[in-house]
Amino acid sequence: MTSLIIESLAISAFFLFGCVGEIITEKSGHLNLGIPGIMCIGTAGGCFGVALYMTSAGAAASPFLAILFALVMSAIFSAALGAIYCFLTVTLKCNQNITGLAITTFGVGFTEFFMNNIIKQIDPSFQDHLHSAAKFFDHLFPEALYAEGGFLGWFGQVFLSHGTMLYLAIAIAIAIALILKYTRVGLNLTAIGENPAAADAVGINVSKYKYAAILLGSAIAGFGGLYYIMDYIGGTWSNAGSIEAFGWMSIALVIFTLWRPVLSIFGSVIFSALYIIAVKITGVSIVGMKILQLTPYIVTIIVLIITSILGSKNVQPPKALGTTYFREER
Repeated sequence: MTSLIIESLAISAFFLFGCVGEIITEKSGHLNLGIPGIMCIGTAGGCFGVALYMTSAGAAASPFLAILFALVMSAIFSAALGAIYCFLTVTLKCNQNITGLAITTFGVGFTEFFMNNIIKQIDPSFQDHLHSAAKFFDHLFPEALYAEGGFLGWFGQVFLSHGTMLYLAIAIAIAIALILKYTRVGLNLTAIGENPAAADAVGINVSKYKYAAILLGSAIAGFGGLYYIMDYIGGTWSNAGSIEAFGWMSIALVIFTLWRPVLSIFGSVIFSALYIIAVKITGVSIVGMKILQLTPYIVTIIVLIITSILGSKNVQPPKALGTTYFREER
């Protein structure tokens, strides 16, 4: 059980980054199905940033600067693709679902091409640099705190043995929850997601808030792909298809956690456990394993049905979610 909890926490950061990023976007009234592609692009940007820094710094590389370069480049790449989504859906009023799917298709394809062709031409030692930098992401706390048989016991192993980005994901989720609930910016964003016409009527710049929310949400979601490569699988470039698959689960997690960032912390751990439990159960056929890995989606559907039956406003999505706002019609 301890092993399952540790592994669930380890992979939960991926889902948490994607889920929180999508929550911010959906609070503005936009359903961004491009999150899987944005997470892929964030991976490409972050890995490119790591490679650039490790090439220039060499043996004198600083863990802090390596992580900082990776996060900044990941945010830039992710926000750039998010800006395309913004321009198409906010400015040009394109269909959000179609645009999001196009963004995902482009993001996955571009990442595969960029990582397997362009970046390897620029830096032949690219993979070696990722491996070297992975140790900077590996653990945040000293090994003595989480070593087996250490003075903190199981507590240290479960809660202190993870990489820097897991704790960053939790901090971001808590910060976003506080902003949405207790600040004017958060309340204005929530108002736009519920009724953009009413928000516009009281002087809130709807387009400005939508752009800001989508760009910020995209940047945060992009960190998920970076975490998967640099922390979870130890700096080994894997195909973008794995990141895309987890990206779709992040979108499903938004429904499961009822659009609440704090609940997404616990929801991401539950999703992770449901996903990896198939590997822990022995004697299951390949077909059975695939069915077990569908459990997070099945649970999400059940939650969606229950919330629809309850009909409470507190468990419903933003009223204007997925609806294009035409200012001249208010």
